[in-house]
Amino acid sequence: MNHDPLKPLKTACLQQWQTGEALAESMIPLIGQLYRSKNVVTSIYGRPLVNRSVIDIIKAHRFARQIQETELKVEDTYPVLLALVDLPLGSSRIDIGKLAVKFAREVATTREAATGKNVSAGKMTQDATSQSVVNAFVKREVQDALQSHASLPHLKSQDVVLYGFGRIGRLLARILIEKTGGGEGLRLKAIVVRKNEEKDIYKRASLLRRDSVHGQFQGTITVDKDNQALIVNGNFIQMIYASSPAEVDYSKYGIADAIVVDNTGNWRDEAGLSAHLRCPGASRVLLTAPGKGAIKNIVQGVNQQEVNSDDLIVSAASCTTNAIVPVLKLMHEKFEVVNGHMETVHAYTNDQNLIDNY
Repeated sequence: MNHDPLKPLKTACLQQWQTGEALAESMIPLIGQLYRSKNVVTSIYGRPLVNRSVIDIIKAHRFARQIQETELKVEDTYPVLLALVDLPLGSSRIDIGKLAVKFAREVATTREAATGKNVSAGKMTQDATSQSVVNAFVKREVQDALQSHASLPHLKSQDVVLYGFGRIGRLLARILIEKTGGGEGLRLKAIVVRKNEEKDIYKRASLLRRDSVHGQFQGTITVDKDNQALIVNGNFIQMIYASSPAEVDYSKYGIADAIVVDNTGNWRDEAGLSAHLRCPGASRVLLTAPGKGAIKNIVQGVNQQEVNSDDLIVSAASCTTNAIVPVLKLMHEKFEVVNGHMETVHAYTNDQNLIDNY
């Protein structure tokens, strides 16, 4: 009979995986509960955990090694997640990976002070004292989210309408639906398109369901032909057929004070985009192309502070602008940019009938 000197190691590796896998499975309903009941988005070093699989959660823990030197395991973050579930949290984003690492370092520092010996924080929370200690730490660290809980009764959803349903519109739809949560925040209520044929709505559903670059839509899509609507992950999205904004009355569909996201690119100046504001039920317009004239072109992380409550029409600028300006801003602040030259190789767009078009 052959003796395998590595058998204990092989057994330990499998047992460790099974333990982490079981805990990751246990985390999924807790992550969902926080998201749907309290609108709390959890992540690990920036990687979102909502609607993720067991393997995705484990890989997010592995990714943390690229950010900080200490190995991060599911056993480290699970007690932090348990502590969050029991707190009266308001709408927030909480990184349980960073919390777990900070907790482990505090525990190591405390033990060093008590014993006079250097203590490694490598094993994280599984070597910590008790869940009650983790609870106290987490409660202290998320005070801002606890304070925002008082404003929860005043939160209400914001209606959103997509005017146009090309590649940009469909990707926006995916993001909005994925972030529906408990219903507070942005809610996709309608999509406005030109009608091409009798079975148009089925083709729109098919294009939303499959994308040659971004893959399958992670969810369910049902066509309600009688009401001309798509029901996507429980979101009732009205399909409105119109050739121009002048034909649309959003209030007929129970939509009020909506943000209209114009992703057609047909109108880019104030005169053209103002037509959306004349539609009953619409209150503001966001353009997904560079605006012309006095319209503010906003790049998040660069000049979003220029938006104020009086702005009814705002542009999210061009894809090229969003690609280069954040990097350029950092270079300018650090070294000062005197002049420069940029080249861009652009991806296929919807006016090139190659993929994913009606």
